[in-house]
Amino acid sequence: MPEKGKFEREFLRAALSLASKAEVDHLLFISDDPIDSQDLRGRRCRRKLIYAVTSEKLADLLSRRKNRALVIPSYDYSRTERVKVALVSALSQEAFKEGDVVLCLTGRVGQPVDTLMQIRIGGSLEDRVAIEGVKLGDQFNSQVVDALIQLALQIGQEGFEGHPIGTIITLGDHTNVLEKSHQLTINPFQGLSEAERNVLDPRMREAIKNFSVLDGAFVIREDGVVLAAGRFLAGADESNAKIPLGLGARHAAAAQISSSTDCIALVVSQSSGAVRVFKTGEIVLELHQTARRI
Repeated sequence: MPEKGKFEREFLRAALSLASKAEVDHLLFISDDPIDSQDLRGRRCRRKLIYAVTSEKLADLLSRRKNRALVIPSYDYSRTERVKVALVSALSQEAFKEGDVVLCLTGRVGQPVDTLMQIRIGGSLEDRVAIEGVKLGDQFNSQVVDALIQLALQIGQEGFEGHPIGTIITLGDHTNVLEKSHQLTINPFQGLSEAERNVLDPRMREAIKNFSVLDGAFVIREDGVVLAAGRFLAGADESNAKIPLGLGARHAAAAQISSSTDCIALVVSQSSGAVRVFKTGEIVLELHQTARRI
């Protein structure tokens, strides 16, 4: 991390002063360079601070120091995308509630923080940040949703063996989704125990990344158990599906299945690596990549 200059230090202190005001509920600090304890000494914002870091080891260290910390992917997103990804993770872990005012401090990976954003949870954000879309319903496990969004971002960034890939992941209402789809190929998850098939297990997420090269969709139960891969989504009612111009068959299938069932559908775009979440036939969350590793 480059050493902070005088202006960067003054910018951080000004942001901390704002975060200390009574009108602010949380300070989301999106950086792998934690705030110096001297800068936090005596400030009210210390109790409001939540770190979003890219390292499990750093998150554990911050937690041992009595700080709240969550982990986000390490990819070099734009500043706005980094804020969105961190907000999704924080919301899925119920760190914020409706109406909370959050100050977000961020910058590019490996650089000092240089951007301050004020966000009211439940309000609207510029650049199509659909934070409301993260509130998907009580039937969905927030940890499962967060794990799948982070997994989709990784697939979009990394592809498979240097090649870009796209995929669909459905979550919830699995009985109806299975009824409205059919198997394109052998289901690679058949015969495994439920404990071995849960997306909360990092090994299963790695398996999903590898099987993303298969045609068709993944079908996942509300609690995170993977039921099938390689499903062709068919028979959905298109009447409520709203697909922006320029999006192809994969997005149309996700919109249609989420319109005709109570599932949500995550789509990784093969062309751009963008991740979109569909619910009731509409896009409720959209995350774009700035630079892919492929």
